[in-house]
Amino acid sequence: MSDAPALLSVTDARLRFGEVTALDGVSLALRAGECLGLVGHNGAGKSTLVNVLNGGLALQGGSLRADGQPVRWDVAAARALGLRCVFQELSLCPNLTVAENARILHRGQFGLIWRAEARRLAKAALDAVFPGHGIDVRAQVASLALAQRQMVEIALAFAEAGPPPRLVILDEPTSSLDASIARQLLSHVRRFVAAGGSVVLISHILSEVLETATRIVVMKDGQVVADRPAAEFTPAGLVAAMGSTAQERRRAERGAAPAAAAPLVVHALPRGLPVRVAAGEVVGLTGLAGHGQTELLRALHDRLAPAWAAGRRPAVAYVAGDRRHDGILPLWSIRRNLTVSALSALTRRGLVDERAERAAAEAWRSRIGIRSPDLGLPILSLSGGNQQKVLFARALLAGAPLVLMDDPMRGVDVGTKQEVYGIIRAEAAAGRAFVWYSSEIEEMELCDRVYVFREGAAAAELAGAQITETAILEASFAGHPAEGAA
Repeated sequence: MSDAPALLSVTDARLRFGEVTALDGVSLALRAGECLGLVGHNGAGKSTLVNVLNGGLALQGGSLRADGQPVRWDVAAARALGLRCVFQELSLCPNLTVAENARILHRGQFGLIWRAEARRLAKAALDAVFPGHGIDVRAQVASLALAQRQMVEIALAFAEAGPPPRLVILDEPTSSLDASIARQLLSHVRRFVAAGGSVVLISHILSEVLETATRIVVMKDGQVVADRPAAEFTPAGLVAAMGSTAQERRRAERGAAPAAAAPLVVHALPRGLPVRVAAGEVVGLTGLAGHGQTELLRALHDRLAPAWAAGRRPAVAYVAGDRRHDGILPLWSIRRNLTVSALSALTRRGLVDERAERAAAEAWRSRIGIRSPDLGLPILSLSGGNQQKVLFARALLAGAPLVLMDDPMRGVDVGTKQEVYGIIRAEAAAGRAFVWYSSEIEEMELCDRVYVFREGAAAAELAGAQITETAILEASFAGHPAEGAA
């Protein structure tokens, strides 16, 4: 296999967007029978490289070969090669059913009874990747939870339709999936690779990359800075190769709020434990994805947001996990997306004080590391992870005493995560409360208390040293409601 030509390769790839160098001499070869882990901080050039590989962007310098031969490369050529791509920003049509989306993605593969054929294709693809998924392929995509939408898009990328899949690019594929569903996907990736397929896995969850990839490529500032077999990397070595100065994650000190502190809010659910949050606490929501965590956050927001009035500090701020639909304002600049939650504080005599707005935005750009040469650029000029940083900064700038976070670290690199974790703990120490849903169990270890959700109810409450992966998994699958947990 080592003597066979690369399935797809780029040599000395160069691409600029105005003053920003996105790719600076990148060379990369993708071969059959391997899973290549592609890692790097937000803005390192990973998404740009993916868009070159899938034919969405043309190189300004360098060359590209398919099966060892020079080729005129575009989206159609990539499709004919058997290249499939799952983007970090999902691309399904929300007003269509799962089966109808399957027909769009694999058009030309169906006859007169295309609906039935599309349903069979979609169901077979989901069954192969996510056994026991429980998704109705006749359902409208808009009615599905974010994790289910991600599952559908991933499964359809592996579907046996049209030119068979030979190379599948997965950009943050587990960002909305709970641990058990993520394991199903990574197991399928290993099976696909063992059968001769090729996968590019982009993930900020480094343990997934180290466990699944056969080779790891590290990018930084538009360049490849490391390309070695996965077995030659350790977690610390991979972080060092990425150039992060962050320390390994430490379990944060807990107990910021005393157990007897008066709750800031208590929210009763139809079943299970009531969720209570005190000032100075970081309260986590965990459990299998789609079991009511996001619904609780929205209920809390709907309950508290109507109390806001112009000129007053809001009672609650919200960091959306699905930034495309619930977070960014796509026609606005980075600066205005960041400061819109605090316009009352930035207004003088009914007009926005542009100097104060710029100062606030620049302060948060420096504090959280938003990578952009100009905050006046459109928000869509940022990578997905940097867009998420803007949403997080927006919520904190609002000054609300309670911040609701719906999986806010989706697509954020490991170095920035460390910085954000520190900001959360510092803000909590100053009296601000956080309610944090995360699909990563490790992030729950940063919380003071955690509610484990199962079937729409808070089934267990864990505190302090009780917050462990074993305890969370037991409560998620077969645990019993906690009895008066503190």
